[in-house]
Amino acid sequence: MQVFTPTEVAKRSGNKYLGVLIAAKYARLLNEFPRTSSDGRGEKKLTTRSLEEITSESGIAYRVVPRRGR
Repeated sequence: MQVFTPTEVAKRSGNKYLGVLIAAKYARLLNEFPRTSSDGRGEKKLTTRSLEEITSESGIAYRVVPRRGR
């Protein structure tokens, strides 16, 4: 199992809290697609896959949308 430190996530996303938020939203997006493996063995969890994408060199393209005023 690969361990992702907050420092690794913060390098790519700006800060660790934003990185975790991006990883969670990306994992939800990945959950919408059908699984490629039928037996389920050897398949990584969606959160692990999303954290790998964030910390990889190519990374995930995202943008922060400011909240609307209340």
